[in-house]
Amino acid sequence: MSTQASDNNKRIAKNTLLLYFRMLFMMVVSLYTSRVILNALGVEDFGIYNVVGGVVAMFTVISGSLSAAISRFITYELGKGDQSKLNRIFSASVTIQLLLSLIIVVLIESVGVWFLNAKMTIPVDRMAAANWVLQFSIITFVINLVSVPYNAAIIAHEKMSAFAYISILEAVCKLAIAFLIIVSPMDKLIFYAILMCAVSIIVRFTYGHYCKKHFAECNYHFHWDKEILKKMFGFAGWNFIGASSSVLRDQGGNIVINLFYGPSVNAARGIANQVNGAIMGFVSNFMTALNPQITKSYAAGDRQYMMTLIFQGARLSYYMLLLLSLPVLVNTHYILVIWLKMVPEHAVLFVQLILGFAMSESISNPLITAMLATGKIRNYQIVVGGLQMMNLPISYICLRLGCMPESVLIVAIVISQCCLAARLYMLRSLIGLSSIKYLKNVYMNVILVSIVAIVVPLLLSYKMDESFLNFIILSFVAMISTVFSEFLIGCNKKERAFLIDKVKTFKVKLYKYVKNR
Repeated sequence: MSTQASDNNKRIAKNTLLLYFRMLFMMVVSLYTSRVILNALGVEDFGIYNVVGGVVAMFTVISGSLSAAISRFITYELGKGDQSKLNRIFSASVTIQLLLSLIIVVLIESVGVWFLNAKMTIPVDRMAAANWVLQFSIITFVINLVSVPYNAAIIAHEKMSAFAYISILEAVCKLAIAFLIIVSPMDKLIFYAILMCAVSIIVRFTYGHYCKKHFAECNYHFHWDKEILKKMFGFAGWNFIGASSSVLRDQGGNIVINLFYGPSVNAARGIANQVNGAIMGFVSNFMTALNPQITKSYAAGDRQYMMTLIFQGARLSYYMLLLLSLPVLVNTHYILVIWLKMVPEHAVLFVQLILGFAMSESISNPLITAMLATGKIRNYQIVVGGLQMMNLPISYICLRLGCMPESVLIVAIVISQCCLAARLYMLRSLIGLSSIKYLKNVYMNVILVSIVAIVVPLLLSYKMDESFLNFIILSFVAMISTVFSEFLIGCNKKERAFLIDKVKTFKVKLYKYVKNR
């Protein structure tokens, strides 16, 4: 392995650790605040906040495509080392986001307000509060949208310490919200929306200050470069299909559930999203650290290193997710009872299915990054985006036919697997990715690891009653089973030798430390 590759791997490891520190703190805060807020707002108001936020999120389809374009172009130019072009790209990015903000506000204030009041299932006495939530959600959305170029710059420069610390500040603010909502001087749902908006403003100015201080390109000035804008809009135009399909799958599914089952079931899905967000944060942190290296290795023409990152990234992200998810999957009901006290109906199965969906998607994440790195995304977005768009009509048909609300996630899992097959087929010609090698070394690998890991914990879960002691035992067994399965089956000889060597080194250092004490 070259010195550069070794340095890159160390950087990935360092950044991942920093992001995990951030995530651990945010997970604890998030899970605690969710419990407090659910109990303070009640199931109905909690569901209303989630589904109204979903209406605003539907319009992120316009911004999401350009957000991916901004991240890709900033990271790519860093890989090329062109500072002058980097400056122009950043300023053009901010200009685009400001214009988009204006367009999206107009759309939400017209179409979004109409849809909320005319079509959604919300109790009459809570409609005024829901409209206030919508307005503050719009402000929050616009603020987050303008922050995208600054976030992209931090990730592209791989300054994850800043990303971690600012995110911790955000978590502390949300913890304060959980306590303030209890002593709300006004309607709790409206007050909650106001406070969430205030947190977004604080975080936005913090990101802006850091970037202006540390990155030369992050000093905004109005810039209208036709060449850059043409490339970015060309990339974003096709990426629009992918962005819209993801939003329609997630938020569209939430709205369809509301139409057929009402806000109480939205609350159950909201809880499932909280659990998924806490666990997925660990994997996304790893991918956040890995993605710039995939893009930069493509820009530098180092295809071999890029392939190594794709294969290892897919397996490792799945392994981490399985290790964290399995204890939750076999203890779902008990965890929700301990965490929430008041468990919404359907929440247990929603949590289990959404974790299954997350694991299905995790092995595709490096493939998506590799595809975006090429910039040649037209055919990819038409095919994969088209498949993902089928989530909404198929989910609607299922619920119309009387299927349970959880069927929305079952549909998403099936289509996720179809999208994976499409990505493998298209990357074969774009970057020379071997589908056979990927299926053998990643897909079949993670399936076999999962089967072996789950057998013992699953059998025990059927034989054990719910209690705190049994929860500890079952979680421990699940984690040990997963570790052994990943080590013995998931890792190759070289990786096992590497891990054994690292453990031995750690033991020696620990022994010396204890001895010197």
